[in-house]
Amino acid sequence: MEDLQNISELERDALREVANIGAGHAATALSQMTGRTIMIDVPEVNVRRLEEVAELLGPPDTVVAGVLMHMMGDLTGRTMVVMLEPSARHLCDILLRRAPGSTTSFGEMEQSSLKETGNILSSAYLNALSDFMGMMLVPSIPSLVLDFAGAVLTTTYLSFGQERDMVFCVDTAFRVEGSSESLRGEFLLLPDMASLHAILDAIRID
Repeated sequence: MEDLQNISELERDALREVANIGAGHAATALSQMTGRTIMIDVPEVNVRRLEEVAELLGPPDTVVAGVLMHMMGDLTGRTMVVMLEPSARHLCDILLRRAPGSTTSFGEMEQSSLKETGNILSSAYLNALSDFMGMMLVPSIPSLVLDFAGAVLTTTYLSFGQERDMVFCVDTAFRVEGSSESLRGEFLLLPDMASLHAILDAIRID
């Protein structure tokens, strides 16, 4: 497992290209959903340990919104879209066409909007990966968790078991027309062991 974090730059570029294709599809879907032009950038793609992702988000008591989905089909595992609470509130303002700063809590409508966004992002990334690998990937219905970063990611880690602590981490930056603030999130792909090796075999460049 140690070599997973040491993939070559060419292999990282292959992963980034797949992620960029997914981000483009997600941006189109979100733009249609909101009636505003939304661009999604993928600054970085890395393979990280799950605890390192928690550190990226901030201290363990940082509140985050996480949209979790199961990945089924030829590859299996889970996906999670994670955003800091302020970004999640700002995103709700955009999705629900409210004035900036209007969202102060996460009621049923806000939670539904966040789940739909996570669904769009995860589905777009999985579709791009599916096309790249020539495999069928099917996402499940999304579920939302609002909690401290340490708790959200630890729960995911424990439900996977000790051997599945390596994740593909895709930085995801939203730029929305008419807004000066860029929203940032992380798309996490947590494949099971067989799927992890299948993905790595697909991007290996001799």
